[in-house]
Amino acid sequence: MSISIAAASKKIEIVAARKGAKDSDSMKQVAEEMLKEAKDLSDNEESSIVSQLDNLLEALAEEENFLVED
Repeated sequence: MSISIAAASKKIEIVAARKGAKDSDSMKQVAEEMLKEAKDLSDNEESSIVSQLDNLLEALAEEENFLVED
C-alpha cells in the first residue's frame, strides 16, 4: 500500500464522518476497520501488489545471464 499520511488521515476523517464517529477512539476504530478491509482485500486478490512485483522481477530464460558492460 502506497499512500501518504495526509491522504490516509483525510480518508479516515471522511469515513468516520459518514459513520458519525467524532472522538479519537471511534476514529481509531474506523481506521483499524479500514486497514483490516484493505489487508483482507489484498490477501484475497490473486493479483496483489506482492505477486505483481514478484512477476515483474522474475527473469525470463533468455535474460538470466545477461550482463551490461560499461
